[in-house]
Amino acid sequence: MIDFHYTESLIPTFEPIDFDMLVHIINKSKHELPRYETIGSSGMDVRANLDAPVEIAPLGRALVKTGLYLEMTPGMECQVRPRSGLALKKGITVLNSPGTIDADYRGEVGVVLVNLSNEIFSVEDGERIAQLVFCKIEQIELKEVNELSNSDRGAGGFGSTGIN
Repeated sequence: MIDFHYTESLIPTFEPIDFDMLVHIINKSKHELPRYETIGSSGMDVRANLDAPVEIAPLGRALVKTGLYLEMTPGMECQVRPRSGLALKKGITVLNSPGTIDADYRGEVGVVLVNLSNEIFSVEDGERIAQLVFCKIEQIELKEVNELSNSDRGAGGFGSTGIN
């Protein structure tokens, strides 16, 4: 649930009040904490925390550190997703998209970037490189069986339903 507040200019601001989704964060970077850029944003932009630029060759990849450390409540995950502008304009995306940060991971958040363009890309300190999306998750129990029930789709996959 979101609690909306209005400033004098009537621009809504908001504060999360769902404490089931509380995340503790340590910021060892030189940059501000990730934040939602608009009231409708699903993800928080995360910035590169670098001592020097990192160059990524065409079809190359790099682990880019953020200086951030998370502690999430069990039953949550943080997904690391690409930024659409970097993907469209520069061919830069998150290689293992979405990357998953588990609730019990306590190391530094890193982003695996890949350069799908034909040009070298330089990641600069403070550059917004990905977005963090926090989600509730469920752990399930697997039950091994000898056969599965029938469905209309059956084993059809990989385009079996057509393209139109």
